[in-house]
Formats: sequence, structure tokens, C-alpha cells
Amino acid sequence: MTTTLNSTHLVVKSGTSWNDAWQRCLAVAPEAFRDDRVLNLWASAWRADGRALPATSPVDGSPIAGPPRLDREAAHQAVRASLDQHRAWRHIRLDERRARVAATLDALTQHRELLALLLVWEIGKPWRLAQADVDRAIGGVRWYVDGIEPMVEGRAPLDGPVSNIASWNYPMSVLVHAMLVQALAGNAVIAKTPTDGGVACLTLACALAAREGIPVTLVSGSGRELSEALVRAPEIGCVSFVGGRDTGAAVATAVADLGKRHVLEQEGLNTWGIWNYSDWDALTAVIPKLFDYGKQRCTAYPRFVVQRELFDEFLTAYLPAVRTLRLGHPLAVQHPDDPYPALDFGPVINAAKAKELRDQVAEAIDRGAVPVHRGSEADARFLPGQDTSAYIQPVTLLNPPPSSPLHHAEPFGPVDTIVLVDTEAELLAAMNASNGALVATLSTDDRATFDRLAPQIRAFKIGHGKPRSRGDRDELFGGFGASWRGAFVGGELLIRAVTQGPAGERLPGNFPEYQLMP
Repeated sequence: MTTTLNSTHLVVKSGTSWNDAWQRCLAVAPEAFRDDRVLNLWASAWRADGRALPATSPVDGSPIAGPPRLDREAAHQAVRASLDQHRAWRHIRLDERRARVAATLDALTQHRELLALLLVWEIGKPWRLAQADVDRAIGGVRWYVDGIEPMVEGRAPLDGPVSNIASWNYPMSVLVHAMLVQALAGNAVIAKTPTDGGVACLTLACALAAREGIPVTLVSGSGRELSEALVRAPEIGCVSFVGGRDTGAAVATAVADLGKRHVLEQEGLNTWGIWNYSDWDALTAVIPKLFDYGKQRCTAYPRFVVQRELFDEFLTAYLPAVRTLRLGHPLAVQHPDDPYPALDFGPVINAAKAKELRDQVAEAIDRGAVPVHRGSEADARFLPGQDTSAYIQPVTLLNPPPSSPLHHAEPFGPVDTIVLVDTEAELLAAMNASNGALVATLSTDDRATFDRLAPQIRAFKIGHGKPRSRGDRDELFGGFGASWRGAFVGGELLIRAVTQGPAGERLPGNFPEYQLMP
């Protein structure tokens, strides 16, 4: 166990302990929570099946509820039961589906603070960002509820339920949001809880949805054990996946072999280019925002590609900003009734990930990378004697060696890398290092230069001096190259991805046989 050297006398904010959150879950949804474990939901019933694994909070290493992992046979039974739900739900009138989804949103709103508190303990989100995750889910689905009619006109639900396999970092605004929109479009939905965190938050959200008659299935288990059921089963109408490229490639192979509808969002190295640029105050202002949630986001920017002759000015703008970052225990306050602390990020998802990042940084430096900035633990906010093994201070490295994972892959943690370039060709090559990305940004004073270079950057969204995000409501989302496979989503495209249209319809997306931009 690692303990902090910070001796500031902080305490956990009153009413926000894990036990406080758990007792509230037992009171709000007793059908889904039992004693010290969560239940699986399938065949319209909460079940105490599966082997509950131990789990710890990244916040302080203390025990929390772990996922009750089903075996392969139980997963197949759950999928078959979901197909029965799907065949009934797809014939429910749209106005009834909309009323049930709207009622679910009202329930989520009522329990907004509890859902956010669960996110703090389970995946280490600071309070501000945990609330934002819940609010984006609710607000995003309300946009579909209000405008669903023209989106589904002339379209029909799929032949089977939508199977959702998502990463742990955005349980509400990505996973729950997708599930409720898929159900609104006429599909039963299945979700696998992420292995690394979020099971209690998802269980509470699904309990509130199930009470309103939404045909939702929530199961836990290892990807290897459940993939046969959740990806390959003939009952599945669509597979929606959010995660890394290695797992995504296996899912992509399976769905391609079966000709199954799919949406596969995968990682990419999102880059920020600096070329003939002078608005350094604007860059300084945005740097801290890029570290929200410790860069554990699919649209984080971990790589800066900087024109060599501007490197000194870049550092003058970058270093003061990165030194303002606030890190610590998301619930640690000086007095029990103080407001939640204002932090940029807390822990990474677990101690193993923190160690992996530290090892990668050390190896990169050993092989020639230059450390430009390292945060100080003395500036962090921790409880006395707290386990801090899942925390990592922000680090910035210049020129990571090609042999380092930090050179070509997304670190998914508060580690920035800088690559210096001398020509536009080098700039583009460095910005396209990972064969496709979700977002990118190019900061240049000349609009004509941006218009000329941006089409050569292999990212779905490209900002001119500003960060791009996944987006909400009517904003489309996808990826180039290996960062995305299957149908694009966002706005009307999300509905099209999980419904059937005219015969021979080609969905906008990145498919083996074609790529169609919206």
C-alpha cells in the first residue's frame, strides 16, 4: 500500500462515504441490491447468480461491491430471454415507449446525486465530472424523446436486441444514454457491466429503467466467457462496443464473419498540432481542461505535435497551465460540511493502471525521452494515511522513443507527450501516428493553412485551435482508420444505426466493404 506524505488534516465529506452510498442504494432499489452485493438483471428478474468478485475503490483502496460474474450458459439464457422481450417491445407504440423512457429520465433525475456519488467511488471521478456524466445522459436522451418521430419514420426496430459492451469511464453519458435511446427506437437492450468499475451505478440506473417497463438486461462476466453470447449469438441484432483496439479487433472479426450490425468505437491517439501559431493565452487557458478526469476519455489529447521553432513559446504557455492542476481524493474536505473539492482529476481507474503508466514513463525516459514536467505529490489533497496507489501525478515527456507505447498509443492517464517537427509533412505524419483517431486539433493563425492541412488529418472531428468532444444531441460522432468500425452515431445516425431502413440501405460508417461519411 502506498500512503501519502501530505499531512493536511482532511476528512471525507459528511454523508458521502461508500457505506452511505450503499445504504441509499439498498433503500432506493432493494430489488437490485442485496446485503453486500449487486444482482444481475435478466428475463425481467433480478437474480443473485454469478460469482461476486471482490473489488476496491480507486479513491482509497477500500472494498466496494464487485461484479457478479455469470458463466457462459447463464449468459446465453439471458440473451434468449432478451430476444423474447425484444419481440414484444418492438410492437409497443412509439408514444408508449417514449412515455416509459421519459419516466425513466425523471427517476434518474430524482436520484442524480446518488448516481454521481457512486461514480466517484467506483471510477474515481471528481464530483463536478460525475454530475456532468449523469446530466449528459439525462439531457441527451431527453433530446431524443422530444424529437424521435421524424428519426424513426419509415424505419423499424432490429430483428434482435442490441448488445452493449462499453468501457468503464462513462457509464451514464455513453452506456446508459445509448441503452435508453436504443430502447426508445424499439429494441430490447443488453449491457455487460465494465470489469473495472461502475457496476453499482449501472445497477441503480437499470433498476430505475426496469421499473418503468424498459426491456433491459444487465449482466456481469469476463469478456472471454460472455463474448460468445453477447457478440456471436444469433439472437443479437446489433453489437455496440466502446473500448480498446485489441478487444475491438476481436469483436470486429466476429461481427464481420456473421454480417451483424455493429458500432465499434475504439481508441486512437488524438493529437494537437501547433504550426505558425501565436495565440498562446488561448492555449494556456485550455490546457487544464484537457486534463479533466486525468485524460481517461476517448477524446482526450495526450499528444502535442509542435513546430520546433515555436517550442520555447509553447513551453511558456504550457508549463504555467499544467502546474495549476488540482489532484486528490474527490471527497476530501477540511470540514465535514464543506462543499465538494474542486479538482481536475482524482485517481486513475486502479493501482495496476497507475503502475503501468509509471513504468512506461520510466522506460521512455531511460530510452531517451526528456521529462519536461512532473507534478508534485506535495500539492495533492489526500486524507492522512490514505492509500494513494491508484494516483499518478501529471507527467509531460518530450520525444518519447519509437519503442515506447507512449509514442504510438493512447496512455489513458495524465501523461502528455510532445513531438517536435520542422515541416508540414512531418506535422501530418506525427498527427496521424496511430492510423486514425476520434478527434484532433490544429492551432494555426492562418485559416487557409488550417483548411489545407485539416483534410489530411485522419480524425473524425478536427478543431481549429479548440478541443473537440464526443458531442451531444444532434452532433455526429465516429472515427477514422482503426479508431472506428461500423456505423457512425450521434444525432439521427444513432437511431439509424439501431433500426432497419429501406432495403439495400448503406449506413454512414466505416465498414470493411465501404466507408461512407455523413
